[in-house]
Amino acid sequence: MQKVLIANRGEIAVRIIRGCSDAGLDSVAVYADVDADALHVGLATEAYALGGNSPADTYLNVPKLLAIARRAGADAVHPGYGFLSENADFAQAVQDAGLTWIGPSPESIRVLGNKVSAREIAVRVGAPLVAGSNGTVDTAAEVRAFAEEHGLPVAIKAAFGGGGRGMKVVWELDAIEESFDSAVRESVAAFGRGECYVERFLHKPRHVEAQILADGTGNVIVVGTRDCSLQRRNQKLVEEAPAPFLTADQRDLIYTSAKAICREAGYVGAGTVEYLLADDGSVSFLEVNTRLQVEHPITEETSGIDLVLAQFAIAAGEGLPVSEDPVPRGHSFEFRINAEDPGRGFLPSPGTVTTFTVPTGPGIRVDAGIRSGDAVAPQFDSLLAKLIVTGADRPQALRRARRALAEFEIEGLPTVLSFHRAVVDLPVFAGTDRLGVYTSWIETEFAAQLAHDPSLAPAAPPVIRRTITIELDGRRMALGLPENLFGGLARGGAAAVAPSIPEPDPAELRSTMSGTVVKWLVEPGATVTEGEALLVLEAMKMESTVAAHRSGTLVGLLVAAGDAVTVHAVIAEIEV
Repeated sequence: MQKVLIANRGEIAVRIIRGCSDAGLDSVAVYADVDADALHVGLATEAYALGGNSPADTYLNVPKLLAIARRAGADAVHPGYGFLSENADFAQAVQDAGLTWIGPSPESIRVLGNKVSAREIAVRVGAPLVAGSNGTVDTAAEVRAFAEEHGLPVAIKAAFGGGGRGMKVVWELDAIEESFDSAVRESVAAFGRGECYVERFLHKPRHVEAQILADGTGNVIVVGTRDCSLQRRNQKLVEEAPAPFLTADQRDLIYTSAKAICREAGYVGAGTVEYLLADDGSVSFLEVNTRLQVEHPITEETSGIDLVLAQFAIAAGEGLPVSEDPVPRGHSFEFRINAEDPGRGFLPSPGTVTTFTVPTGPGIRVDAGIRSGDAVAPQFDSLLAKLIVTGADRPQALRRARRALAEFEIEGLPTVLSFHRAVVDLPVFAGTDRLGVYTSWIETEFAAQLAHDPSLAPAAPPVIRRTITIELDGRRMALGLPENLFGGLARGGAAAVAPSIPEPDPAELRSTMSGTVVKWLVEPGATVTEGEALLVLEAMKMESTVAAHRSGTLVGLLVAAGDAVTVHAVIAEIEV
C-alpha cells in the first residue's frame, strides 16, 4: 500500500491525509467544484476534480471515484465517514478494481450496515435488544401497525445509514406518514438508499458505544467506550471517553456483546457498536457503524492508539496494534463545531467563515476542515471542526474545555460554540456523581434556556442593502446603504432623498434557514394554524420545516420544489 485515495471531504479528509503522512503514504484528494480551494485539497499529495456540486455528482459518484483512483495510480481507498463509507457495493467495487479497501469487508458492511440483519446477529449472540420490526418496513401503514402493537414513541430509522440521518422519532400516530416519508428522503439523500425499519424508542436514554478493532480472524479488542448522549436531531454534539458513570456490570456487558457481535460477523478493521442505556440501568444494542466515527479522536487520546494508523495496518495485513483491551488513561471530550444556529433550533447556517482562531494549550487538539475565508456550502455537512480536550480526569478535562471554548473564535456565520460554552457549566452535565443528560435533553429540558439565554439568541439576519440615486456636486451617483439606516434617514426628514420604508408586512411567511425546497406540505388556499408545518427545506443533508407564523389562509407561494431559498426570504403569505 503506497497511495491512498480519500473518498471524502472536509475535516475527516484532512485527518486521513495527516494519517497518510504519518504512515509514509501518498494521499489523493477529490473535490467538488465548491471545494476546489478547501483545506483537504491543498494538503494532499495530489488532488483531482470530481466535477459538479451535488453529493450524487461528486462524493457519492462511484464511477468518478474509481476513475480518479486509476488515473492517480492509487492502490487503496479510505472512505472516511458518511457518504460511501458504509456502502457495501462501493467497497466491493473498490476490491473488484484491484484496490485495497480500508475498512470492513463488503459482506460485513452488508450484514452490519443493514440495521435489520445486525439485530438478527445481536439476537444470535445474546446481546440485549428492544422490540423492533422483523425486517424493513415498506410503507407508513406498517409503521402504524407496529406502533399500535408496541406503543409510542417509535423510531423510524434508515436501514443503511447512521449519524442520525434518516431517523425520525414519532410521538403521535397522525405524524407517522410524514415522518416515514421524511426518513426515506433523508436516507436516500445521505446514503443513496431509502430502506427503513422501526423499533421502540426508549425515553430519556443515554447513548454509549464501544470502539472496536478486529483483524477478521476472531481477534477483537475494545479500544474504549464513549458517551454520546448530547444530541440534537438525533445527531451527536458532544462526546466523551471513557463513558462516565457506568457500573462494572454495564461495562462488562458492553465489552462482551460488542466483541461477540463483531466475531459473529467476521469483522475486520475499525468499527463502533452502539447501545442505549435506559434510565433504569438496562443496556440495549442499537447498531454497528462499520466505519471510523466522527468522535474517534477522544478514544485515541484516552487509549494511546492512533485509529487511522490502525486501519492502515489492518488493511495491509499487519494485524492489531495491541492484543488486549487497553486500559483508559485520563478523560477526553469532543465538541463538534457545526455551522448551526442554536437560537433557531440548531438550523444549518451556511456562509463564509471570516475569522477562525483556534485555542491552544495543554490537552487541546483541533481537527478542522476549514480556515478563515472559507465558504461553507449548503449541500454538505455542517461540521467545521472538532475541539478535543483531554485531562488527567473528567474534572480537569472540563476545566480545560471551558478555557478552550472561551478562546475559540469563529465569525462570519452562526456556530454551536455558544451552546458548548453554556453546557459545560451546567451541573446536569458537569456533575461529579451522574450524567443527567440524555439523547433528547436538548429538545426538552434545555429548550427553555435556549429561548431565554441572551448568549444563545438567534444570529442577526444578514444586512440588506438598498440603493438610491443622489446628486452630488452636480453629478448623478448611486448610493448603497443598509436598509435600517436608509429607513432612518427617510423618517428623519429626508423625504426629498427617498421615500420612507414601509414596515414589514405581517402576512409574510419567511424562510427560517437557507436551503433547498423539498416540498410544500399544504396546498395554496389552505387554512393553516399558527405553528403548523408548511414547507420542508433541506440543507447540509438534514431536513427542516418552516411553520406558520400565524393562523390564516396560505396564499402567494413564491417558491416550489427544487428552488433555493435564503434565510429570512419571503416564501409566501398568510392572510388573516
